[in-house]
Amino acid sequence: MRVRDPPKRKTISRNPPPQVVEVEGPLGKISLPLPLYMSVEHDQNKKRAVLRITDRHVRKHREMWGHAAILRLVGVGYRATIEKSAETQKPEYPGQEFVSLKIGYGHPVELGVPLGMKASTPQPTRILLEGIEKEVVNQFAASIRSWRKPEPYKGKGIFVNGETIKLKPKKIK
Repeated sequence: MRVRDPPKRKTISRNPPPQVVEVEGPLGKISLPLPLYMSVEHDQNKKRAVLRITDRHVRKHREMWGHAAILRLVGVGYRATIEKSAETQKPEYPGQEFVSLKIGYGHPVELGVPLGMKASTPQPTRILLEGIEKEVVNQFAASIRSWRKPEPYKGKGIFVNGETIKLKPKKIK
């Protein structure tokens, strides 16, 4: 891991340029600018980095911690599994896993897990997605959710990260 300070500018601006953090690990390599409300302290001897937030009472600062999504499958017979191969899709890269969903269609829905992301099923009706980039994790969670969006009459569907819906009353003729 390396932390690069922003380049020195000759002009004065209201917003200073952010620090850039470069991290390389088993899931991949990423280079991200640090927001101004975050700071990184890197100790080369202990090979340890500490990321701090300037004000933990600000909600936006606290929300930036997380690169996981939990999906709940609500409905009779809805199940999810993680498989090494798929019947309907070809792998995009070697060793790609697939999320197989049984959600009421006549065929299983198989979606390839993006590179650098890990999917697991702690229970048959829950999917845990983890990855290095928050945007990729949430985009994949949204693509899974799009197959069965929560419906307001029976409350069935795929819910992401503790999402809830308000049930509507029955339609009376």
